[in-house]
Amino acid sequence: MKVQELIDRVVQKCGVVPMERTCDQIIEGKPDAEITGIVTTFMATVDVIERAHNLGANFIITHEPTYFTGDDEREWAQQDPVYLKKRKLILEYGITIWRMHDYIHMAVDGDGIYRGLIKELNWDKYRIAKMDGKERKIIRDSELCYRIPKTTVESLALELKNKLHMDVMQIVGNKDMEVERVGILVGGGSLGLGKEFMPMNVMERESLDVLICGEILEWTLCAYVRDAAMMKMNKALIIPGHNRTEEAGMKYLPEWLQTLAPEIPITFVEAGEPFTYL
Repeated sequence: MKVQELIDRVVQKCGVVPMERTCDQIIEGKPDAEITGIVTTFMATVDVIERAHNLGANFIITHEPTYFTGDDEREWAQQDPVYLKKRKLILEYGITIWRMHDYIHMAVDGDGIYRGLIKELNWDKYRIAKMDGKERKIIRDSELCYRIPKTTVESLALELKNKLHMDVMQIVGNKDMEVERVGILVGGGSLGLGKEFMPMNVMERESLDVLICGEILEWTLCAYVRDAAMMKMNKALIIPGHNRTEEAGMKYLPEWLQTLAPEIPITFVEAGEPFTYL
């Protein structure tokens, strides 16, 4: 199977009309390349590229950029040694890289990134049903809100730290606060997706005790929850980060892809946390 043939199958299975403006592009390589193996990953780091090559895979499906900017812009990097050496490695290995960001988030059967995280946490049973017309049922917005057995912020943070394989977990608010209603905004969703007040609206509208989020700014959602805690209001944040909230989606992508390319080996390769803690 060729690269473009598989991409077309993926887009069709997502159920989304092919988008003219999207970051989901072939970043390196050729659309007519014959696929020998596939690696899925959160980000095509040098280590991921090396491991893909060692696995005999020549097609990497990455969720986030390869070349350090949101749209994989390259004009700025034409003389940059990091960009040049990384690109040389990709070309030498004959690897094609396709970014799968918008389509996986917009898939009609549910956001694949959320689906992977909830599978990793084993939280599907905790999803809160929403009103869909006159009927209360699990719908797409149910990806955001969960009712878990009562626990504390600290206990929940430690559970997430363990399940998401983290060395450090950040929290905002009272670690001893009791929580039950939990929201999740993965990746950059907790920045508001262009509306900085959106996460605060979600917390209030859904009566959330705690929000698990990817990225934060210290003067928006973080400040809101910090002030709420100072006023003894029942609000807290747990912040695994962008990578840790989204990587599980790419971990479970191979089983979703396998029906589209049953003859091709598909392997998830973890990009891992980028930080070293002192």
